[in-house]
Amino acid sequence: VQLQASGGGLVQPGGSLRLSCVASGFTFDDYAIGWFRQAPGKQREGVSCISTIAGRTFYGDAVRGRFTISRDNAKNTVYLQMNGLKSDDTAIYYCGRDVGCYSDWSFDSWDQGTQVTVSS
Repeated sequence: VQLQASGGGLVQPGGSLRLSCVASGFTFDDYAIGWFRQAPGKQREGVSCISTIAGRTFYGDAVRGRFTISRDNAKNTVYLQMNGLKSDDTAIYYCGRDVGCYSDWSFDSWDQGTQVTVSS
């Protein structure tokens, strides 16, 4: 199982970023893919998750209405479009996979993460 997130960086408040998560080593269509984040000194926080074929989407309260998750099964890739970024969104963002999207935002595998910094 390999997951590789990319697209992080430094952005000003109010700006946008799009994260990508490319998967390999498993049957992509059979798994939900999601994102969680962790900031220094804070607990891990669920961000978003997209289910398998049906493509149902789920969002954490802090990002609902600002972030959009999507998947391209032909490219084994999930995207996280982040708009209206705030300083509180600063964190390392990880993409993970599991057989479903769970309320505790757990995943059985995840990547090394990509840093998102929102600052002026």
